[in-house]
Amino acid sequence: MFTFAAKKTIMLKNTFRIVVCLISFVLFFNCKTDPKVAPPPPKKQVVVPKFERDSAYQFIEQQVAFGPRVPNSEGHRAARNYLIEKLKTFGANVTAQDFTAKAYTGTTLNATNIIASFNPDHPRRVLLAAHWDSRHIADYDPDEARQDEPILGADDGGSGVGVLLEVARVIKHHPIDLGVDIVLFDAEDYGESKGEDITSWCLGSQHWAKNLHTPGYKADFGILLDMVGAKNARFTKEEISRAYAPNVLNKIWKLSQDMGYGNYFVNVDTRQIVDDHYFVNDIANIPTIDIINRPSETETGFGHYWHTHADDMSVIDKQTLRAVGQTLLAVIYQKSAGRF
Repeated sequence: MFTFAAKKTIMLKNTFRIVVCLISFVLFFNCKTDPKVAPPPPKKQVVVPKFERDSAYQFIEQQVAFGPRVPNSEGHRAARNYLIEKLKTFGANVTAQDFTAKAYTGTTLNATNIIASFNPDHPRRVLLAAHWDSRHIADYDPDEARQDEPILGADDGGSGVGVLLEVARVIKHHPIDLGVDIVLFDAEDYGESKGEDITSWCLGSQHWAKNLHTPGYKADFGILLDMVGAKNARFTKEEISRAYAPNVLNKIWKLSQDMGYGNYFVNVDTRQIVDDHYFVNDIANIPTIDIINRPSETETGFGHYWHTHADDMSVIDKQTLRAVGQTLLAVIYQKSAGRF
């Protein structure tokens, strides 16, 4: 039986529900449109300049034109002057760190580390490095009669320097909110091939790490380039890089892969290499990785031309230079924007 009282109760309940719904709607609408609650700003797009591979190629070509760049040689002296003056034209503060070192042969080497600093007072810094000397002998050349002759080192030495010169040129035309230090190490390749003393190699980076160009110098991380110009290069995750700077290594590899360079930057772990980055890590305590070509099909684990007279301009590939250089620019400009 449906009474008037029951009907009144139902009406009151329905009215209460309507009022609650109206209040909820008003509250919801006000929350959504309150002008005092600003939406988060969109992330600013990072503009990464283009890496000109032709320009990098020409920088390598110029180095090779000086001939072998072995310490104490005329080609070495000419290349030293060229590199210093070229970096100055790009607006960098350039330091020529002259030093002498005793080679495993007993020879006293007159050498120079060349440091080019952009935004030298900036608190956030990144180190980019390569070696600029070339090997004094061709100990792996198939022609035994020429094994005692110095090599041109187009890839082994020249390519890393060529890429960094182009990076410096880009920074000049596209100012960056970041401290960038380009360090060109000398006397890297004057080591004893079959010797057990690893300190016979990388004499320039050892000297620099013990005598930093700026007292107390620190960088957030470092990237070393070595043999980065050959066709179909294969850049692997080398053991010392994994040990000292795994986060930097993985972020750079992922960034490069996302940019379409996964055929160069491969997710393959390879054994350690005694290279300049070892001494930067071990002595200067700057987490540094090595971007270095590690082919899978050669006996030495390096290019077929490694430490031979075949290491000339014929092995340099502009596509590879672009992959490495564009990756480097992406790293430093994203770092500048706080996105790396």
